[in-house]
Amino acid sequence: MTTFIIATRNRHKVQEIRTILGDTFRYLSLEDFPGAPAIREDAPTFMGNAALKADGLAKWLAETPAAAAAAKLADRGDVLVLADDSGLEVDALAGAPGVHSARFAALDAGTEGNSPDAANSAKLLRLLAQVPAAKRTARFQCMIAVAPVPWSGEVSFFGGACEGRIATEPSGTGGFGYDPLFIPNGFTQSFAELGEETKNRLSHRAAALIRMRRELLLE
Repeated sequence: MTTFIIATRNRHKVQEIRTILGDTFRYLSLEDFPGAPAIREDAPTFMGNAALKADGLAKWLAETPAAAAAAKLADRGDVLVLADDSGLEVDALAGAPGVHSARFAALDAGTEGNSPDAANSAKLLRLLAQVPAAKRTARFQCMIAVAPVPWSGEVSFFGGACEGRIATEPSGTGGFGYDPLFIPNGFTQSFAELGEETKNRLSHRAAALIRMRRELLLE
């Protein structure tokens, strides 16, 4: 059985990845490795940040055999570190928030770390307040980076995107992040309204993960 170590502490993201890939794999996350170092995501692209996380965690596991042993990685077949970097690109904002999507509001205060989802969404709506519906086009981008354990220095990449537009107000209670504001093309409801099953069929993350599974011959 292949084990995926998902390089995040975001439980929503872990569950979404698990739902998309299915139960034929074993899943761990940074919650299972409390000693793992925080990776500074300061690359200018989604690919760069995903690579930093995947390579950094795989290298740390190679340098920390006790952590790998505690998770019984040697006894569970192939092990892959999976790192996702995703974000929202809004055309009227020249592609912002982009790689800063999770910390969009925090940029104003000059603070480190991510901002609450509500604060990020409020800033986005404020910046788009005078933008007409026809020019509120946007897309979610996702880049998946995969690094093998034991660490070899090699990283594979798989991308996906979902086109849509930004609503004038949030709607729906599902999902996370900008989901209540993002309406995918071909629909009139936000990701937060459409529900998990529909989102996981359409989303940027689903596209990237399905490509990864196919190209790594995991099915």
